[in-house]
Amino acid sequence: MLTVSKLTKSFGANTAVDNATIVVRQPAMIGIIGRSGAGKSTLLRMLNRLTDATSGEIRFDELNVTGLTGAAKRNWQSQCAMIFQQFNLVPRMDVVSNVLHGTLNRRSTFSTMFNLFPQDDITRAIDILDRLGIAEHAPKRAEALSGGQQQRVAIARALMQEPSIILADEPIASLDPMNAQVVMQSLRKIHEEDGRMVIANLHTLDTARRYCDRVIGMRDGRIVFDGTPEQLTTGVARDIYGADEHFSEAATSTQIETLGATQQAPQPVDA
Repeated sequence: MLTVSKLTKSFGANTAVDNATIVVRQPAMIGIIGRSGAGKSTLLRMLNRLTDATSGEIRFDELNVTGLTGAAKRNWQSQCAMIFQQFNLVPRMDVVSNVLHGTLNRRSTFSTMFNLFPQDDITRAIDILDRLGIAEHAPKRAEALSGGQQQRVAIARALMQEPSIILADEPIASLDPMNAQVVMQSLRKIHEEDGRMVIANLHTLDTARRYCDRVIGMRDGRIVFDGTPEQLTTGVARDIYGADEHFSEAATSTQIETLGATQQAPQPVDA
């Protein structure tokens, strides 16, 4: 069970995440939506411990995540895998080696320096690539693949960590609609077949409704909605995105989704 209690992150006078509380009692696919700067990325980075919380607590089962340091913190980051919008692959390295980098936390410094991977890990990496429909690209350089294929390589790398939780920070924001669908289907399949918790920052309501069991809406660092896709009405979406400031009562959900998508410009604190 994942429990986030009164989690807050401040950068000087700016509060990026404000008193966030979330309880996830069983593995689910959860979408987090909101405008750019709402705190979505900062929240995920705190869950993964890439960013330290200013106050509050994160617990996973009996583990106090916010109190971890050193090797225990690195072990948590392996258990709580992160997928990024820009893939974070090594472009000139072949695909299978990029996937194998998911095992770095449990390998020796010597083997890491010389890229020495056990045959069992290589076989498993190729099996994961096959599961994601890109095994034929294993020997190619990552830079030779399309954006959607590279994101699936990043998902494969995350799976190599054997994580309990997969965090995806805007995993489809830079992809065309077809590749975005393939990536979201892959994440949904991983949740359903592996029983893994998947938490993804998303930029359209339609994606959250279609793929997620639960949707969390953030506005100005605070959680303003936490419910099922069916409860995510146009009125609720208007509250999340502040669309009442831009649209009349006749505003459509499509217009509100457009607002969410156009608010995704990079921010210094949160994307």
